[in-house]
Amino acid sequence: MGDELLKLENLSIEYKVKGGYLSAVKGVDLIINSGEIFAIVGESGCGKSTVAHSIMRLLPENSVRISGNIFFKGEKLNEKSNREIEKIRGKHIGMIFQNPLDSLNPVYTTGYQVAEAIYLDNKNRKEVWKQVLRLYRDVKMPDAEKRIHSFPHELSGGMRQRVMIAMMLSRKPELLIADEPTTALDVTIEAQILQIMKELKDVYNTSIMLITHNFGLVAEIADRIGVMYAGEIVEQGDVYEIFENPIHPYTKLLMKALPRKTKAEGRLQTIEGTVPRLTEVKPGCRFANRCPMAKDVCFDEDPMTRNVNENHFYRCHRGKEAI
Repeated sequence: MGDELLKLENLSIEYKVKGGYLSAVKGVDLIINSGEIFAIVGESGCGKSTVAHSIMRLLPENSVRISGNIFFKGEKLNEKSNREIEKIRGKHIGMIFQNPLDSLNPVYTTGYQVAEAIYLDNKNRKEVWKQVLRLYRDVKMPDAEKRIHSFPHELSGGMRQRVMIAMMLSRKPELLIADEPTTALDVTIEAQILQIMKELKDVYNTSIMLITHNFGLVAEIADRIGVMYAGEIVEQGDVYEIFENPIHPYTKLLMKALPRKTKAEGRLQTIEGTVPRLTEVKPGCRFANRCPMAKDVCFDEDPMTRNVNENHFYRCHRGKEAI
C-alpha cells in the first residue's frame, strides 16, 4: 500500500434535535492509504454516510456539532475555510452519491455535466469533449458516442451510475468516496459497476472509500474493512482476516446473515432489534442491548480497543475470550 492519504482521528458528530443532540458518530479512528479500497460496512442508520459527508463538509453547519480531526494528505481539513474546501472537492476528493438520478441535472445532457468539471482545468472545448468520451469508454458506457448527448431520464440506473463515476473521475481525484454506489441496481449491473471501480482504481491510481451495508460486496472489492455500528467502528482489519477470523459479536452476526450457497447450510440469521437512536452519550457498548454475549460490564463501561495483530482491531469487553 501507499502513503497515508486520509486519517480520521477521534471523529465525533452530533446532530441538533429537539431537546438536545443526537450522537450519530462517536470516536471514529481510521486511515485510508493511497491506492487502496477501504470499505465501511454496517446497517442503515449506523452513521456511514454521516462520516462521508463530514469529510466533504456537506453537513448542515448550523445543526451539527463535530469534534476530532480529519486529515487529508497531512493537512487538517476541519481548519480550512469553505473556499479552500471547495477547491479540494472534485479536484482532490470526489463523491458518488446513493441515487444518481437525484445527483444529475435533468435539463442538461449527461456529457455536458461531466464536461463542466473538466472545463475548470482551463482546457479547450475539443480537449474537454475528447476526455468526456474517453471517460465514458473507461466506465464501459454502451454506445458512448451517443450517450454523451443523452439526458439522465433517457439512461438506465446502471448507465446513470456510470455517468456519476465518470463525473467524479473527470478531475482525477486522489480519493473517491462511493456512498452505496450499487443501491437499486440488479446483481448483474452491480457486479459490472464494482468491476469498473476496481479497474479504474488502478488506471487512475485513486483510493476508494466504499460505504455499504452489503458484506458480500466488500469481499469482492475491498482491501480493508471497518465494521460500523451505531456511530462507532467496532472492528477493523484486512478483508481476508475479517472474513476468516471475525472477532466482534456484531461482525460475526453480520457474517451469519450473508446468503448461503445451499439450503443445507440453514436459514439466514437475523439480528434482533434495530440500531439505537442515541440522544445522549453515555458509557457502555452501543451493541449491548442486541448482543447475545453481553455481560453487565457491557452496559456500564465503554469497551476498549484491542489488537488481534498490528492490522486487526476490535472494541469489545470480551477480550481474549472473543478470539
